[in-house]
Amino acid sequence: MKKMRICVFCGSSMGFDDIYKLKALELADYLIEKGHTLVYGGANVGLMKIIADRMLESGMEVIGVMPQYLIDKEVAHTGLTKMHVVESMAERKNLLIEISDAFIAMPGGFGTLDELAEVLVLDQLQIISKPMGLYNVNGYFDHLIQFIDLTVTQGFVREEHRKNAFSHENPKELCEQIMSYKPIDMAKWLKDIKTESFR
Repeated sequence: MKKMRICVFCGSSMGFDDIYKLKALELADYLIEKGHTLVYGGANVGLMKIIADRMLESGMEVIGVMPQYLIDKEVAHTGLTKMHVVESMAERKNLLIEISDAFIAMPGGFGTLDELAEVLVLDQLQIISKPMGLYNVNGYFDHLIQFIDLTVTQGFVREEHRKNAFSHENPKELCEQIMSYKPIDMAKWLKDIKTESFR
């Protein structure tokens, strides 16, 4: 498995169940074992802090991206290998996507949902060719996965795009799925949807 910059989207909160913290540590340990670099939102709170601290304690590279106004609120991690300071949340998301090779979404809130959806859309449009994995801790993403499946059965997402929204509750299995990612032929997709639109 080649070494990658893996961006982890996750909550700035811990969640109510200790399983989220434990599985965050399990993910960090797997990234450490494989020598991957962690890219994340740069915070010193919530599940973000758990993963970053574990990686840093093992001497791994950890890169954060955070808007200045959040740094001013004293939620930034001060011990990272590198912190990119940006002007807005939109710029933060764009840079996270630009500098990362692959993405893993852990349980989180609106921000995590926004980030993982952005990656899936950009991949669908082939603006990027980078995999997005859902770390389905405690069945957290079950309902989202059901929704994604519904979009396929109702004809709004193609099956080949659905296959690139990986999910697993085990970090090793999830990362192996990420490594098997194959970009979609966008030309075929565009031809198909044009044909459908003029039947």
